[in-house]
Amino acid sequence: MPPARVAADFGGLLRALRAGGVDFIVVGGVAGAAHGLARATYDLDVVYARSSSNLERLVATVGPLSPYLRGAPPGLPFRFDAATLRRGLNFTLSTSLGDLDLLGELTGGGGYEELLSDSVEAEAYGVTCRFLGLERLIAVKRAAGRPKDLEAIAELEALKEEGDRS
Repeated sequence: MPPARVAADFGGLLRALRAGGVDFIVVGGVAGAAHGLARATYDLDVVYARSSSNLERLVATVGPLSPYLRGAPPGLPFRFDAATLRRGLNFTLSTSLGDLDLLGELTGGGGYEELLSDSVEAEAYGVTCRFLGLERLIAVKRAAGRPKDLEAIAELEALKEEGDRS
């Protein structure tokens, strides 16, 4: 059964993932916010390592948060376990702490291992973790080509230029 829709507790989700020892990189709107982007976002997007041990840690961490496929009809059978994660790639979930998108890879960016060298450690919502670097964030938003991503690119590029001048 899906959890009731709740406002995303980004700090709670990030703390849970860190405490669970999950290997992940924050991407999307929260990564943009960590770089100074002033746009609202309603879910936490993370690219996760697909090793068997990381999938087990991810299940142990997110499982207690009542994950359910976001937008799926109530009652649709869904088992959140390592086998499901291995068979799939990207999962848009509702949890008791808010919406969480688990991404095995990004369009135009690749998976965790490919993105790791383009990530930076930073703090957001009181949690220190890895965020996709500004240049790579711009590149993957451009590759995604969704209207909301294209709108954010101009602001992200301005932030990059400002950072390059400092």
